[in-house]
Amino acid sequence: MGWVDGELGLVALAAMLSPTTLSFSVLALVLGDRPLRTGFLFYLGALTATLVIGDAAASSTSTPKTWVAVVDVVAAVLLALYVVRMMRRPPNPEQAADMIDRMSRVASSPAIAIVGAGAVLANPGGFIPLALKEISETDPSAAEYVAEWVAFTLVALLPLAVALVMLLVARERTVRILTAARGWLERHARTIAAVLLFLVAAALLRNGIAGLTSG
Repeated sequence: MGWVDGELGLVALAAMLSPTTLSFSVLALVLGDRPLRTGFLFYLGALTATLVIGDAAASSTSTPKTWVAVVDVVAAVLLALYVVRMMRRPPNPEQAADMIDRMSRVASSPAIAIVGAGAVLANPGGFIPLALKEISETDPSAAEYVAEWVAFTLVALLPLAVALVMLLVARERTVRILTAARGWLERHARTIAAVLLFLVAAALLRNGIAGLTSG
């Protein structure tokens, strides 16, 4: 596995542990009376949206080496600034309450609305351009591109998928675990995300500097 593959893995891991995505996913499962239905539809929306975005970008993943290096450096700086700002900003109770209120409405909505909410709220978001850039650097064939993008998508949505399997196996125990996880996320998710994002930023910076100095 090369350096680029390692960067892609870091980006996928950071997307998987994104506090916003995790929080929305947990809330989708604990706030409704039918957590399996809500969770499956939420997952379906996120999965479909992410795969479609990757397919739409497939024809434009080839990037000149110099510009890849520039993108790496700029992305690293922006990620580092974002992390610093995120960690300096105190928790916002109103934002948390708004998130809970939004997901309470989603959990009792028709199926199509839950799918749409998953597509908007649980996709990897800002990590998608980074993942596309990393995949483009491997100069993949069409089949390799599809395989790498599907792998990134599945990893990014892995927590929700695991939770759905756990609900199938042991529903009551899983609901208790998810309820506890909700409080844990509120206390620790930002710290975990900050560490992962700094690692991604460091990897991007290293790659960008190496690309610019080797030209």
